[in-house]
Amino acid sequence: MAKKDPNSKSAPNQSQKVTAQPRFHQRAPEIQAYGTVSHMLPLDLEEPVRLEMTEQLNLLLADTMTLRDLYKKSHWQVSGATFYQLHLLFDKHFAEQAELVDTIAERIQLLGGISIAMSADVAETTRIERPPKGREEVPVQLSRLLDAHQIIIGACRKLAERADQLGDDGTNDLAVSDVLRTNELQAWFLTEHLVEEPLVNANDTHLRKAS
Repeated sequence: MAKKDPNSKSAPNQSQKVTAQPRFHQRAPEIQAYGTVSHMLPLDLEEPVRLEMTEQLNLLLADTMTLRDLYKKSHWQVSGATFYQLHLLFDKHFAEQAELVDTIAERIQLLGGISIAMSADVAETTRIERPPKGREEVPVQLSRLLDAHQIIIGACRKLAERADQLGDDGTNDLAVSDVLRTNELQAWFLTEHLVEEPLVNANDTHLRKAS
C-alpha cells in the first residue's frame, strides 16, 4: 500500500469547502459577561480594584452618553432669540461629550471590563432625569443640562478620590483631567446664559437711586 505524502494537501470535503456566501443570523454565547473583568492583565491592579473601577466607570459612561444625547436634543430643538449661538454651542458640547464617551469606554475595556453600550441599557443605568420628547423653553433646556453636569461632576470627584485610594492612577487622571475639567468648562458656558442681563438698554437703576 502506497504511503501518503505528508506534504500533500488533501482535497477538502464538502463541509470544509470555502465559499463566498455570507453566513447570516449567527448567534453564540457571550465571550465575557457584563460586570466581569479579565483575570490576567499586566496592569499591576488587583481584580477587585478593577471590578470596582469598571462598575463606577460604567455609571459615569451611562451618564455621559445621556448628557451627550441631551445636548443633541437641545441642539435640534432650541428656539428663540438665542437660537443661533446656542445651536452652535450645544453641538460643540455634544462633540466634546462624544469624545469623552470613547475615552471612558476604552478605559473600561483596558481594565478588562465590558463597557455599557446600548441605549436601552444606558436608560436603565443613568442617574440623569429623562426629559420629555417635546420641545422645552431655552431656560429649561439649560437647566436640564446643568443638572446633568452637576451629577457628573459630583460623580467624577468621588471616582477620582476612590481611584487615588486604590492606586488606580489612570482612572484618577481620566476622571480629573478629561471628564471633570470638560464638564466644569461646559457648565460655566451654560451658567453664563442664565444670568439676567439687559440686551439693549443698560440697567442704570443704581445710578438713579444714587442721584
